[in-house]
Amino acid sequence: MNRMHFPLCAALALVCAAAGAQAQTYPDKAVRIVVPYPPGGAVDQVTRRIAQKLTEQTGQSFYVENKAGATGTIGAVQVARSPGDGYTLMANDTTYSILPQVFKKLPWDYAQDLVPVAGFNFAPTAVVVAVNSPFKTLGDMVAYSQANPGKLNYGTGGAGTMPHFATVALEGASGLKATHVPFKGAGEATLALLSGTIDFQIASTPGVMGQVRGGKVRLLAVSGDQRLKALPDVPTFAQAGAPDYKVVNFTGLWAAKGTPEPVLEKLRKEIATAMASADVQSFADDLGAVPGVVSGKAFADKLKADAQLWEAVAAKVGIDKQ
Repeated sequence: MNRMHFPLCAALALVCAAAGAQAQTYPDKAVRIVVPYPPGGAVDQVTRRIAQKLTEQTGQSFYVENKAGATGTIGAVQVARSPGDGYTLMANDTTYSILPQVFKKLPWDYAQDLVPVAGFNFAPTAVVVAVNSPFKTLGDMVAYSQANPGKLNYGTGGAGTMPHFATVALEGASGLKATHVPFKGAGEATLALLSGTIDFQIASTPGVMGQVRGGKVRLLAVSGDQRLKALPDVPTFAQAGAPDYKVVNFTGLWAAKGTPEPVLEKLRKEIATAMASADVQSFADDLGAVPGVVSGKAFADKLKADAQLWEAVAAKVGIDKQ
């Protein structure tokens, strides 16, 4: 080997050794998980439960900090600009794959500044109405919307969020016609549903199971190939007359660019251990979710596939980028 290569090789060896040592001790201080939405939504609920489990497993605090605003971009920017050391993470859902369809230019490098860690807690989406709604089935609601143009309203946590695009996808799959009413967060949209301000919303099941069990809302359909164990009386979209509707949400974690691969792998292993635990499995079942884990390249590939789906939806409805 050329002697000139020795300093470079030695430097690389030192870097690798340092990264490995960092992974062995990681985490040795508190880890912040930024949720870029208000408290109370599905991402917030699931992330807090996983943070609690990671705290128990590692002996270091994993804590959630809500940084809501601008369809999740405020929190994302904060994580993208943080040190790449694994101590500041972002939790998000399918909405993250939608952002390039909503914004002409994002204030961080979408392709590079945030590294996918793992996706987990895959949650069906559901059509949700208030318990006193006149609509008993998805077919009832579709028929009403077609006979009464402009009278049916739905709410989401903001334009460009997963529930917004998911509802647009449902319109294409079922013939539903409805007007979008954006709110500041999924929690606000649910409150609007309960008060009668809107007629329905599409939400991931973890975000509404509390209201379902409290007898405040009713689900007309859920995505997935089978009915949920927690909701055996709720039909799938295929059973409700919309077989082409297959949108499934998830919660996932991202780290800042530069986070050493051994640290990312340590995180993935801890997440897999958390999701395999009996108490988290029970928690997921109660929320009507599937506690699987997709890590590393597989997670990145899923994000790309989701982005292609949302690109097609955006093109179909002519979304004007902000």
